[in-house]
Amino acid sequence: MSDRLFIFDTTLRDGEQVPGCQLNTVEKIEVAKALEALGVDVIEAGFPVSSPGDFNSVVEISKAVTWPTICALTRAVENDIKVASEALQYAKSKRIHTGIGTSDYHIKYKFNSTREDILERAIGCVKYAKKFVEDVQFYAEDAGRTDNEYLAKVVEAVIKAGATVINIPDTTGYCLPYEFGEKIKFLKENVKGIDNVVIATHCHNDLGMATANTISGILNGARQAEVTINGIGERAGNTSLEEVAMIFKSHKEFNIDTHITTNKIYGISRMVSSLMNMPVQPNKAIVGRNAFAHSSGIHQDGVLKNRESYEIIDPKDVGVDENSIVLTARSGRAALKHRLHVLGIELDKDALDKAYEAFLKLADRKKDINDDDVLMLAGKHRSKDARIKLDFLQVTSGVNIQSVASVGLIIAGEKFEACATGNGPVDAAINAIKKIIHRKMILKDFLIQAITKGSNDVGKVHMTVDHDNNSYYGFSANTDIVAASAEAFIDAINKFVYE
Repeated sequence: MSDRLFIFDTTLRDGEQVPGCQLNTVEKIEVAKALEALGVDVIEAGFPVSSPGDFNSVVEISKAVTWPTICALTRAVENDIKVASEALQYAKSKRIHTGIGTSDYHIKYKFNSTREDILERAIGCVKYAKKFVEDVQFYAEDAGRTDNEYLAKVVEAVIKAGATVINIPDTTGYCLPYEFGEKIKFLKENVKGIDNVVIATHCHNDLGMATANTISGILNGARQAEVTINGIGERAGNTSLEEVAMIFKSHKEFNIDTHITTNKIYGISRMVSSLMNMPVQPNKAIVGRNAFAHSSGIHQDGVLKNRESYEIIDPKDVGVDENSIVLTARSGRAALKHRLHVLGIELDKDALDKAYEAFLKLADRKKDINDDDVLMLAGKHRSKDARIKLDFLQVTSGVNIQSVASVGLIIAGEKFEACATGNGPVDAAINAIKKIIHRKMILKDFLIQAITKGSNDVGKVHMTVDHDNNSYYGFSANTDIVAASAEAFIDAINKFVYE
């Protein structure tokens, strides 16, 4: 009989902390439902006390999903815990995730406290959380750099106080795999009552070892893996759900089962990438577009003779259909709808009609329509109700002449026009938009990314605009990179002009 490994997904909490990756409640529900279909056991839906938006998202996600446990994060603060319990009121299965830093770095510099005081606060937060829910998960923040003897003392105390899950985070991504595995083993061998709770891993990727540390922890007794889709998360990210799931699917000798429906991995990967405007690097394990690509002649020959010569994973096992329908200008709505379904996107009839119209226009300009193009088209409908829209854009640019842009915007149904010069066509277009939108705005980050290769390719533009001491993220994609830049700037403006 296989050992059960519980998958705790924190895409909507730790993953969403990445600057520019914030989702609204509707988008979070879309991801949560996809996580449920994927088979995750626990969805960490947010940090309710942090904002009204996070509180509301936890409430609505609790209503939207059926069987996964819904988890809410707190600090070791009574008000945090009380607010979390209120946000979880509609969850069919609920968990409060509370805790405190236990490393000497945190105790001395973050809390200006002592080990004895931290121990009492750890016990107190678990006891208080038990007043609201039965399922209480305790995290020992920066456990990776915490002295093992003290960590064991804290863990034993919170188990006695009623914790049901013990989370051992490598918060800074500092541990080496053997160190992290030995830490879990030490707890298993030295903590009274440890066999009555589930040990969880929560590893960060600062040194590129998040997945390795997670696997080492599991092989030494942890039975919950805290992960995110595509490995997104603060700084260098978290452990990737897809990597953990496919490691244990590939290495059957470990006899560990995650209950993940792996052929849904590719679709949710692309959904999260699209919704969060967070590109997946081409060489990303499992879900990168090159993960099953072979350019070497020797590799190609080997794969054609026997796939397993160079592929340890069948692409279909993660939802990559080698024989997928090729989309061209002659494809119909049904083909587009099918590809969107494979990618985890469901559009109503009106949205599909709009996406199909845009698809035909794009197909006339591009020879090959790939999955990233399709997701870009699906994303267009999300901004159809924006208050400010680009009506037209005309740019004159060249060598030894100053760039001039003429821009038309539709704002709440009314048309506005302006012209401006600039240091290049993008600068001119943005200056023209600024003439219409009379706000102090500073363009901070500006990234252009090609989806594939070629002069007719769709370009993605990501930018950050600072306004009134806050940063707002804008995104667009277009075969015309100047138009994409203007649309991304407008996308960012829409997020603060009519707040």
